[in-house]
Amino acid sequence: MPIGLIIMKWDPKISTEIVKKYPEEIIVTDETLMQIYAAHEYTSEPGMISLLVGHLNIASYYTGSEKPLYIILLLGLDEDPDLYEGGLTDIARLILQNYEERAYVEMVPFLFQRLSAYPRLNKEQTLAITYQDDINRLIINRLREEGVVLKSDLKIWLKDKYRKVFIDLDSTLMELIKREIIKESTVKGMPSELIFFINDIFMIRKPPTNLYINPVERGLPEDFAEEYHSMIKRFFQSYRPNEEDHLKLLDLFTDPQTYEILKLLRLAIVTRNSLEKLKKKGVEDLDSGLKKLWNNNLVHVFMNNNGVEFYALISDFQISLVYPKYILNTILHQYDVKSKSEGVLIEYLRVLEDVYYPHKPKRKTKA
Repeated sequence: MPIGLIIMKWDPKISTEIVKKYPEEIIVTDETLMQIYAAHEYTSEPGMISLLVGHLNIASYYTGSEKPLYIILLLGLDEDPDLYEGGLTDIARLILQNYEERAYVEMVPFLFQRLSAYPRLNKEQTLAITYQDDINRLIINRLREEGVVLKSDLKIWLKDKYRKVFIDLDSTLMELIKREIIKESTVKGMPSELIFFINDIFMIRKPPTNLYINPVERGLPEDFAEEYHSMIKRFFQSYRPNEEDHLKLLDLFTDPQTYEILKLLRLAIVTRNSLEKLKKKGVEDLDSGLKKLWNNNLVHVFMNNNGVEFYALISDFQISLVYPKYILNTILHQYDVKSKSEGVLIEYLRVLEDVYYPHKPKRKTKA
């Protein structure tokens, strides 16, 4: 587990300066902070470095000269800093998006909690973090239209479209590669690497099927079963998927405490006493998490004559990777209008075939 998080800046008059640290009791010497600063100065590029200083295992992210901050994560000696690179990139963007008037300072405890959970996130949480990011969405939405773009063109386009913060394109693309959303490759004769779209992100609300089928067996008093069924049916009769709703729900998936509550409610319809046990899993603010689920039409509370509350999901949310079959029509159109070279399109078809048939036997070559 990470030990602490420090936000540092450089002031030529007073050297290194800690803007905020969490928890407050962590101590890092000025000499160590200076070593971190010097290591970033040596590379002179925004991004992450890792180093060992005495008994400290450090992963540090520099945000760049335009809005210069050093985001320093202190780790246990047995932890791998590279596991946190994607998480540091993620919170660096959140900090820069809240840079004005130092609005990010109050976010540091939440950012530390989010970063601490990063290596243990499951598939749907990592996809939620991926799509929640503005830069990733811009890239994904462009690739949904074109399928394949030059890396050099993408860099120029992003700088023009998103001028709020520095964009570490290499780190961003590396995370998308890890998530199996894109593949980077080269084609002879092209001026730069190509970015191929190989998997899309699918999002939709869905009924809590297991709870709906057997609500009484899952913990709901029988008197409420019919009302529960009617409530779910009414919700989905009027439900229409939309991007705004999806983004609100992604916030719940990337909040570790709220997500723990959701995981329990997916399994059973429970009382307040059962929810209180989640404090052992780090859910310190149960009411805040439940309020978020309520406000987003995910949970309903039934109360019996004795005042006992039963918390039940009325909708759930699915986020997963899907193979983009629709992109084949895009490739055919690009071939017809000659908007992409034949070599690029042939390579894209080969890449898509490899994704679609990951276990196909290799063809035997003639001697």
